[in-house]
Amino acid sequence: MVELLSFLILISAGLFLSEIFRRLHVPYVVGLIIAGILIGPYVFNILTIDPIIEFLGSIGLIFLMFMAGLEIRLSSFEKLRNGIAGLTLLNALIPFTAGFLIALYFGYGLLSAFLLGIIFISSSIAIVIPSLERHGLLKSRVGQSIVASTILEDVLSLVLLSIVLQSINPTTSIPLPIFYVLLFSALIGLKYILPKIREYLFPRSWKEKYLFEQDLRFIFVILIAIVVFFEILGVHPIIAGFFTGFALSESIKSEKLKEKLHAISYGLFIPAFFIIIGAQTDIGVFLTVGSAAVITAVVLTASIGSKFISGWIGGRLMGFNSTESALVGASTIPQLSTTLAVAFVGLEFNLLDQQLITAMIALSIVTTFVGPLLVAMIANKLKEKIPVLKK
Repeated sequence: MVELLSFLILISAGLFLSEIFRRLHVPYVVGLIIAGILIGPYVFNILTIDPIIEFLGSIGLIFLMFMAGLEIRLSSFEKLRNGIAGLTLLNALIPFTAGFLIALYFGYGLLSAFLLGIIFISSSIAIVIPSLERHGLLKSRVGQSIVASTILEDVLSLVLLSIVLQSINPTTSIPLPIFYVLLFSALIGLKYILPKIREYLFPRSWKEKYLFEQDLRFIFVILIAIVVFFEILGVHPIIAGFFTGFALSESIKSEKLKEKLHAISYGLFIPAFFIIIGAQTDIGVFLTVGSAAVITAVVLTASIGSKFISGWIGGRLMGFNSTESALVGASTIPQLSTTLAVAFVGLEFNLLDQQLITAMIALSIVTTFVGPLLVAMIANKLKEKIPVLKK
């Protein structure tokens, strides 16, 4: 009964409190995090984080990264080969260096500094795409360049995360270079094998209703099976979840199936993760530890500044004008899904303390507001017609 009560509180917070914040024009995910903070043990202490709630949070994290992987389309890179690698590396190197040096300055170890650098690399494709689409820039060359580089940055951050985790808790006797070659070979194999298995088991000739139900179950089974398999190999579940979504992204063409996946993921599992993240955030550190506010301020300034500057420079190197380059910089500022996922893993392995976790929550909330606002301001200045990529 206690477990059911905790579950009821969790889903009720996701339903009612998030709706209240939505009416106050607070972004959905930010509203969920604030709801978690309010009902968590550090404010009103309504929600008890028991093993069942922790399990739901873990499933939500896997589905969050799976849905992020589904956003990747290799076709997005076909017409943008020139310059994307350079833009991605620049957008990764400058923020990574900023995060790494900040952690060292505040006395954290090398692994913690490396992890903070990884967090600074990540962006939020879930914020980037709607922001660009709202202003009619998604299909422009600059818009497609932003989307492609953002995806590559998130992939890079997850690859680097897996290296950090292997250095902390090695789970294989195979030399790491060989291990990663085998791992990526398996991922590439899944990219081509999974769609064929799916098509063989559930041919398009089946009745639509039955096909969608079976297809949905197949995706769930495959997702959990791959996560379990790669976890045995020593790959963290969020990485396995992301690449499972990537493996299936090109083959899931049905809008109805995508809607079902989105409804289940964002209707239950993913909100649970964000609420639990909020519930585990001790905002009281600002009252008891003066350095927490300083760290948060430095993290916010460095992340926003380094991302904007690196994006602007990268845009100029790709041949965009100053305003378009500013759009590139502003679009990379939001940090949400991957940032919180990596921070959650850092907490799990004791690489990040409560001060840095609180700073990461603040970073996600602030950049989720600031990024779209800057994009809107810059988009309004782009009065000239921007060429749209041909299909």
